[in-house]
Amino acid sequence: MLEDTSIRVVVVATPNATHLPIARQCLLAGRDVVIDKPFAVSSKEAEELIRLARSQRRLLSVYQNRRWDGDFLTVRKLVENDRLGRLVKFESHYDRYRQVPRLHAWREDGSAGGGVLFDLGAHLVDQALVLFGVPHSVWASVRVEREGARVDDAFDIYLHYPAPLGKVSTTPAGPVPSGLGVWLRATCLARDPEARFTLNGTQGTFRKFGNDPQEAHLLAGDMFSSKPWGVESPEHWGTLVTDEGGDAVSTRVPTEPGDYRGYYINLRDALHGNAALEVTPLQAWKTMRILEMSVESSRTGGTILCDWTLEP
Repeated sequence: MLEDTSIRVVVVATPNATHLPIARQCLLAGRDVVIDKPFAVSSKEAEELIRLARSQRRLLSVYQNRRWDGDFLTVRKLVENDRLGRLVKFESHYDRYRQVPRLHAWREDGSAGGGVLFDLGAHLVDQALVLFGVPHSVWASVRVEREGARVDDAFDIYLHYPAPLGKVSTTPAGPVPSGLGVWLRATCLARDPEARFTLNGTQGTFRKFGNDPQEAHLLAGDMFSSKPWGVESPEHWGTLVTDEGGDAVSTRVPTEPGDYRGYYINLRDALHGNAALEVTPLQAWKTMRILEMSVESSRTGGTILCDWTLEP
């Protein structure tokens, strides 16, 4: 394939443990490369690919399609428009019910790079970094919940963001810093899933149930033929509850249309020099570091302070 010089971009959508050697081969052959999340199986592998792409002057990106989920776009709009005031809690779930492990699949057979943390956790961490930037510290529980499972199938990750300077709550004992707590959770044993998103702020709460419909449509064979694409029906919209003079006022918030093709539209524009790349390799490296810190925290039982001074 690499002998065909008309091919400019290669998409690496193979099992996670093969991302490094295949992407390396493509970069050395002078190709731009898109790698499926979670980039690689370690931040060191990710760093190697970043440095190689720089030396080869090639574009490198990671397919974080969930940035183009309609529910995430809705949450992002609420946060950017300050609809909830100062956020104190952000909670994001990927809950499934798969009682029996799929031991025939590479993500669950015990192979390197498998497990729910690297699969769904890569999406949840990336979305949190887009919304809030890098955290100050990480605490996590990464575990096995199902009988017979060979890899992690559940996690809880807590990212702490201190309050910006000047934004503190005041008590009779003096000012007490107040920050943002971000909870990222996933399990394969949720027969009744929690809300996909829950946000609490000084001016209200937003809660959204259900998952973005695009993946289900694609798995059913609908290759973007439905018009309009990625539009969610009103019964699945999230609810914003605000305080109005002591009374709780509930409002349904229309879900923004989602469209995974937005990733490749941006990639095309970046390749032609008409836009900045949305999903950069450095962002994907930071996601890898959070995942690694989560594993370390779960192993030691402690909170990991984040050090971002050594980014590639």
